[in-house]
Amino acid sequence: MEDFWASMLWTLRIWLYLIVSLIMIPAMFGFSLGISETYMTILVKTLEWATLKLQKAVTNEGTFKGSPSNGLIKREDGSMEKELEELRRSSPKPRVGGGFTFSDCFYFSRRGIESIVEDEVTQRFTSEELVSWNLLTRTSNDFQYISLKLTLVYGLGILVRYCILAPLRLTLAFIGLTWLVIGTSAVGLLPNWRMKLWLSEWVHVICYRICARGLSATIRYHNWENKPRKGGICVANHTSPIDIVILCNDGCYAMVGQIHGGLMGVIQRAMVRSCPHVWFERAEMKDRHLVTRRLTDHVNDKTKLPILIFPEGTCINNTSVMMFKKGSFEIGATIYPVAIKYDPKFGDAFWNSSKYSMVNYLLRMMTSWALVCNVWYLPAMHQQKGEDAVQFANRVKSAIAHQGGLVDLQWDGGLKRAKVKDLFREQQQKQYSSMVVGDDDDGSSSD
Repeated sequence: MEDFWASMLWTLRIWLYLIVSLIMIPAMFGFSLGISETYMTILVKTLEWATLKLQKAVTNEGTFKGSPSNGLIKREDGSMEKELEELRRSSPKPRVGGGFTFSDCFYFSRRGIESIVEDEVTQRFTSEELVSWNLLTRTSNDFQYISLKLTLVYGLGILVRYCILAPLRLTLAFIGLTWLVIGTSAVGLLPNWRMKLWLSEWVHVICYRICARGLSATIRYHNWENKPRKGGICVANHTSPIDIVILCNDGCYAMVGQIHGGLMGVIQRAMVRSCPHVWFERAEMKDRHLVTRRLTDHVNDKTKLPILIFPEGTCINNTSVMMFKKGSFEIGATIYPVAIKYDPKFGDAFWNSSKYSMVNYLLRMMTSWALVCNVWYLPAMHQQKGEDAVQFANRVKSAIAHQGGLVDLQWDGGLKRAKVKDLFREQQQKQYSSMVVGDDDDGSSSD
């Protein structure tokens, strides 16, 4: 029995030596030994081979079923007035504006059916549908047995992901988080000199790089000249809690968020000792003026790190950008937009918090093939004269959506858990009412 435990201890020691020498030390200094690049090359070629096999089988058997994803319904870009005008032209007695026409019912019926069949809001809170199988998940296309080779490769993939990659990634995540807590706590004991700020940034970046290696992250950063600077606010689209690891792998940021308990609370308390992160109690988060004042005080100090904020307030499925909350745009600080786009072929980065817990989600990520994404730093943006906070937020959101190839939506991400406000329905009703009733020049309603 002693020999067994001695061999286990020896194996664990060798395992840790390999991780430290081949992964952690290169990650600490921001370079790679080429292991990740070789793995990604083999992975890409394997997925390309599997795709060709599937396409060949589909061509031979003709069993492919089209994906019921985006593009099922062709929506009109015109306004309500224009579409109703077109319908009224085709009615027996064309009438443009004013009065009720029975053909108006067809417009609202069509819109209702479109919303039921293909809701452009709720589909943003489910995982993005893949065109082809990635040997990782089954798409809505009901793929059956294709060939023995493909089945063996799929089985080999399960063995690699769960027996090799998962233990390696769990080990790196544990080491990275442990070092983050110990390192930031130790730096927090130092006096407030410039050396403390430098060490704090160094510890944060190193720990995030170790965690990124633990996810087999391949990140391509674009336009480094636009990187966020101190005294500003970095805003980005939000797909996953891992967004923080992705961005902090290239630089250090001050975080903003609610104070948590448990393991997350331990990490938060350790981080704030060495770096001026902005944590709020639950009751304080509801006080918008207090939040604004704390953020304003932070950005006015040009020695403090840029604040990282995800204005959507919830995770969206990597296909679109939804409404930005206006709070961070009311401060008057320089805004540094950042667009993040994940490649779904290697793994689903979207966190569906309504379906999976944080632990479940992280385990799914650690058993995926890899995390591949592009990060674009956009030029700094400032609030223009005569532009309110909402308009400024929409302008920044549109820039992020355009750069990341994402759909720009006006809907609130809060619809992930809440119903549409009655105000939106009332606006549609008032708009149609004004068309039917009409307005006279003196402001009185017509018959």
